[in-house]
Amino acid sequence: MKPITKLSQLDLTKRYSYADYLTWHFQERVELIRGWIQKMSPAPGTNHQAVSRTIQGEMYNYFKKNPCQFFDAPFDVRLLDIKKSKEDREVYTVVQPDLCVICDSAKLDDRGCIGAPDLIVEIVSPGNSKREMKTKYDLYEESGVREYWIANPLEKNIMLYVLKAKKYQLKKIFFDDETIESVLFKGLAIELKDIFK
Repeated sequence: MKPITKLSQLDLTKRYSYADYLTWHFQERVELIRGWIQKMSPAPGTNHQAVSRTIQGEMYNYFKKNPCQFFDAPFDVRLLDIKKSKEDREVYTVVQPDLCVICDSAKLDDRGCIGAPDLIVEIVSPGNSKREMKTKYDLYEESGVREYWIANPLEKNIMLYVLKAKKYQLKKIFFDDETIESVLFKGLAIELKDIFK
């Protein structure tokens, strides 16, 4: 089989698995959403990275004394479908959340995470808001991500969703003069004025 070194060598109308994904050796970052290639936006801008850095710093301080582990992008998260097969050829969704927390160490391997993280944070950037708000929302809900934050630097807010009875419920929208507090992780609290400067 000829190695795949350019995104242009792939048929974007074809469905791929994680086994295929592992054979790709090109610079562009992509995600697989139910087997379909999703090109990622160009490198995040300064505002996105500043928000990410602040949340990362707070999470680092919190999780360094916690058995759960926290990771930032690029970090592959393989989400399982209804069959729950962990076989590479039967995994069709691979995402790279901006930040994620995994408490079950059995979900971690040398390639990333297999299964739903406990907490995911996505930061909205121009060009990716529809995906973050709809596609990934649905994926994370179906996969069982227990807490999901969507940070919006333009609006200076964070929406916090909690999974209850397999459906997301909006816990609260936090604005720039408030402090977001995790539902799952007691004591993980970040002032939004520090996030959105």
